[in-house]
Order: sequence, then structure tokens, then C-alpha cells
Amino acid sequence: MMLLPSLRFVVSCGCRNAGRGFNQSQRTHLRQWVPKRGQTTSTITAEAGAVHAASVTVPNAATNRIVGKWLVGCSGLVLGAVVLGGVTRLTESGLSMVDWHLVKEMKPPQSQAEWEAEFSKYQQFPEFKIMNHDMTLTEFKFIFYMEWGHRMWGRLVGLAYILPTAYFWRKGYFNRSMKGRVLGLCGFVFFQGLLGWYMVKSGLEEKPESHDIPRVSQYRLASHLGSALLLYCASLWTGLTLMRSPDQLLETRRLTQLRRFAKGTGGLVFLTALSGAFVAGLDAGLVYNSFPKMGERWIPDDLLAFSPSIKNVFENPTTVQFDHRILAVSSLAAITGLYFYSRRVHLPRRAKIAISCLTAMAYTQVALGISTLLLYVPTPLAATHQSGSVALLSLAIWVLAELRKVAK
Repeated sequence: MMLLPSLRFVVSCGCRNAGRGFNQSQRTHLRQWVPKRGQTTSTITAEAGAVHAASVTVPNAATNRIVGKWLVGCSGLVLGAVVLGGVTRLTESGLSMVDWHLVKEMKPPQSQAEWEAEFSKYQQFPEFKIMNHDMTLTEFKFIFYMEWGHRMWGRLVGLAYILPTAYFWRKGYFNRSMKGRVLGLCGFVFFQGLLGWYMVKSGLEEKPESHDIPRVSQYRLASHLGSALLLYCASLWTGLTLMRSPDQLLETRRLTQLRRFAKGTGGLVFLTALSGAFVAGLDAGLVYNSFPKMGERWIPDDLLAFSPSIKNVFENPTTVQFDHRILAVSSLAAITGLYFYSRRVHLPRRAKIAISCLTAMAYTQVALGISTLLLYVPTPLAATHQSGSVALLSLAIWVLAELRKVAK
């Protein structure tokens, strides 16, 4: 009987000792396993993050679309500046601000004394002395606000280019080629502002030998408009090409010819719009207000009145209007030919729509131009005609974007 209690005591002690040994070994093993498991998990997470980062590189298709939308938006702001500049020219408001300050002029005159001081400065220049000597302060406020609005819009355009450029550059959205493009666009915006003031200065200069009304130089006006159109075209083209990849077009001889035809037509549209700056600068729309003839003749007598003959192209209002007519009719004929030739080429639906829109806008623009001429250049109609020239140019760029080749 004494054997059973002794055996029970031995078994219980052995179990307790075994349990202590097991718990100690198990705890030691767990302490070693948990850090290893944590280390393994961290390693796997880091490797997965590295793989994900490698797979999502910038720039990519998504960032290109973002940059493309930004540039298209910028081109819209440039379009607004062109339209507002045209209205400023038509209302003869461009010479109302006789000095230029980048920051100071952002705040217009507030008090009566400030307005009178600004009006007094304007009265010292030829436009007031010759044309507006009976202008009131209220009338001056209108032309001042027109020019002030145009200048403030220009500053808005500058901020719209420069600030997002800095942000996208920092985020790595630009490749090497795109960096050069956006720097060129930003530089062009700065150049455009300087060119605008250089243009205004030409209308503020005293010209005792001239009996003409004070106006800005048509050469500087054409340069100012031309640079704005170049900025607009470059921004719109780059934005459209980034937002949408070109269609896989079947490369044929007719398609190659259509592309060349479209490029030539686009260049002709640009040249026609640029010639409109000379028409505006010389008020050439008020010379012969008849169509299709100029007065009683197809070719007016004073077409080459200036000597040497080359001066007529840029300084004779009759010749400038005649050239603008020829360019406009040529653009209409080229766009019509482009439309009919495109019917013979297998094109995607979007390309056909773009060419059809270009053709419709061309006929609308010609109708607006003729109406503006016959009605002696009313401001609302003339502003619509100027806006139509940019709309036509926009559609030409759209056509070129739809017809471009796929990059190899």
C-alpha cells in the first residue's frame, strides 16, 4: 500500500518538471521565431513596395493626360487673351494705359483723385490730343478698364503656365523632351508680355511728320498677335497629342498626301489669321466696303500706290485688304478640297468629324468676314470674325492631331 503513494508522488514530480522544461523551451523558441517572422514580413512588404514603385513610373499615360488637359486649358486662356485683345483694339482702348508695371498696375485707380491723375497722364499723349480731346472722365474709365482687363488676363495666363509647370516638374511628370517644351512655352509667355508693351509704346510716340491718326505699329501688332497664335497652337497641339494616342491608320499613298494637304492648309489658315493683324492695324476694313469687287473694280487702281512696291504689302490699306481677301478665299478653297479628298481615304470617325467641322467653320468665317466688310466693321461682328479665325485655326490643329502618325 505504501508503494502507490510513492509512485503517485514520483509521477507528479516528473510531470511538473517536464512541464517546466517544455514551457521554457517553447518560450525560447517563440522569442526566436517572432522576430524572424517580423523580419520576414517587413522584407516581403518592402519588396512588394519596390515592385509596385517600379511598375508605376512617371511620366506615364495617366500623368500625360493630366499634363495634356492642363495645356489645353492654358490654350483656352490664350484664346481668351486673343479675343479680349481684339475687342480692346476695336474699341480703341489699347493706348489708355500709358505706362507698364508688373505689380503696381494690378490695382486700378480707386479714388476720384487717382482717376484724375491717370486721366491727366493720358491727356499728355497723341491719342487724346488728336482724337479724344473732348473725352470725359467717364469715357476714359471705359477704355482704361478694357486695357486693364486685357493686361490682367495676360498675367493670369502667365500664372497658369508657370505655377503648374513648377508643380509637375517637381512631381516628375515631364520627360526630357517635355521639359524643353514647357520651358519654351513659359518663356514665350514672358516674351509675349514684353512684346505687348513694345507694341503699345509705338502708339504713344509723338510723330510730327505724320498726319495719320495715332495707332500702334501694324508690324508690332502683327508680331504680338503672331506670337500669341504660336503660343496657342503649340499649347493646343501638345495637349491634344498627350491626351489621346493616335489611331492606327492604314498607311497608304493617299493618306500621306492627305497629311501633306492638311499641313499646307493649316499653314494657309495661320497666314490668313496673321494677315488680319495688318488689316486691324491699318483699319483696312474701312477702305473698300464692297464684295466681291473692290469698289467698281476687281483690282483697284491704288493697289501699288506706294514706292517701293514691297511697302504696299504691309503699309498700303488697299493692298492689305486685297491680300487678306485672296488669302481667305484661298483658305476656303483649300479646306473644301481637303474635305472632298478626305472622302476618298479610309479614316476613323473622329478624323472625319474634325474635317467636317473645319469645313463648316471655314464657310462660316468667310460669311462673317464679308458681313463685317459690308456693314462697315461693327465692333460685335468684327470681334466675332476675329474669334472665328482662332476657332478655324483650332479645328485645323485638331485635324492634324487626328491624322498624325503613330510613333515607332
